[in-house]
Amino acid sequence: MTSPRTRWFGLLFISLAVSLIIVDSTIINVSIPSIIEDLGITSTQVQWVQESYTLVFAALLLVFGALADHFGRRRVMVLGMAIFVVSSVIAGFSQSGDILIAARVLQGFGGAMVLPTTLSLVNANFQGKERGIAFAIWGSTIGGMVAVGPLLGGWLTTEFSWRWAFGINIPIGIIIIIGALLTVQESKEESASGSIDWMGAVYSVIAMSTLVFALIEGRTYGWWEVNKPFTVGDWTWPGKISIIPVLFLIFILASTLFIAHGANRIRKGKSALISFNLFTIASFRNGNIAAMVISLGEFGIILSLPLWLQFVIGYDALQTGFVLLGLAGGAFVASGLAGGLSGRVSPVTMVRMGILLEIVGVTGVGFAITPTASWVNVVPWLFVYGLGVGLATAQLTNVILKDVPVQESGQASGTQSTSRQLGSALGIAILGTILFTSVQIQLTNDLTSEGLPEEQVTQVVTAVVDSAGGAIVQLEADPTTQPVADNAKQALSDGTRYGAFAAAGFLILGFLATLSLGSTRKEEVEQIKESDENHVI
Repeated sequence: MTSPRTRWFGLLFISLAVSLIIVDSTIINVSIPSIIEDLGITSTQVQWVQESYTLVFAALLLVFGALADHFGRRRVMVLGMAIFVVSSVIAGFSQSGDILIAARVLQGFGGAMVLPTTLSLVNANFQGKERGIAFAIWGSTIGGMVAVGPLLGGWLTTEFSWRWAFGINIPIGIIIIIGALLTVQESKEESASGSIDWMGAVYSVIAMSTLVFALIEGRTYGWWEVNKPFTVGDWTWPGKISIIPVLFLIFILASTLFIAHGANRIRKGKSALISFNLFTIASFRNGNIAAMVISLGEFGIILSLPLWLQFVIGYDALQTGFVLLGLAGGAFVASGLAGGLSGRVSPVTMVRMGILLEIVGVTGVGFAITPTASWVNVVPWLFVYGLGVGLATAQLTNVILKDVPVQESGQASGTQSTSRQLGSALGIAILGTILFTSVQIQLTNDLTSEGLPEEQVTQVVTAVVDSAGGAIVQLEADPTTQPVADNAKQALSDGTRYGAFAAAGFLILGFLATLSLGSTRKEEVEQIKESDENHVI
């Protein structure tokens, strides 16, 4: 057993690990324009640079949560961090969009090994009041790092290169590996028996992959009718309808098989990827629903804001990072508020307060976005939004896991992390689709109404959308296309605004989901807590 002081040092390295994983999901946002210019990637590749990481991350969290329970949580975390470091080297030296996306896929593997294990290590190594403090530190770290990532990425991109947004992971990752081995106590489920639910893992990966791919590529291949043939190598999809509705059907079937397969294994006394009995705990069940919907609203807007700030307002990557620092400031202030309110305000109430602040902040951002706006119009609303993120994120994990027996913390951690990452993946996919689809429709209508030839309209719209707005800079530099650039700025501003309002709508749904939290029967809570306190790792 490690000493109390060593446990807190261990929490430092655990928090650093989760910081690096979360930062890497946002640090790349402000670097995207530089990557577009350097590698010439398309708007779909822009989404995949973001989404490939999040997709693999979300698809494998359950798998690695279960593996960590069996083979050791610290061991899996350290191995995941090593994979993360290696993939960062590959990403930093990428010479094409495809290589960069492949590196991001590998990063997703490493991240999926790290995130659930950090949470389950906190759950296993801290008890009572200390656990609440540790959860608050872990959760506040996530909230703050969501916004610190863009600032760090902006500074590295502006002063050095976008490649350093990945290069910085290497020394920090090595420090985390050494520190974890020295200070974090190994933990695993001593009662673990039987084989890993590999079939459940396959079903979960298929379900997640098909859903997110369909959401991202729907506008490219067509939601029903074929807009563009789907090809893999020399093979072309032969269907008369688009492949997208087929992928949605596969998602439904894979999800159904996953649930049926897991329930059947549990009936036979075998381990399943998700311990479905955990969902009999009201706080865990309702909290996961809330976490998924909240993450959908929280993370999606981070994709579009940097594009708008750089291609419409004209900021560079570092200036964009400073604007988004308003969000980080709010999140860090919220962590202090959460500490002061602890013991006087229930965690569920703090989560609800946080979501309400997020709704106000992101709605304000939506109203502030215009082609002539500046940081003065946006930063105050981002600060309010950050306050909400800090309050909600720091306490929601505690609410979800508070009644979970510690021997099932790995599966519970993986499940709640999957809920968050599923929400994040869907947020990027849905809000990214709203952004680029609205830009395409509005710019097409505006240019057509001004009498431009259809061929020229198609050329301009394709250039703007495929470059994720990057073509606006070239259009503005040419006096003959200046009016077209103004139309494109307006379309990108409106698309970003629609995305903000959509995020607010999802956050409202998340708030409504929290109304069912805190309803666990007193007897059930006491029984689970007693089991938790008596369990020895």
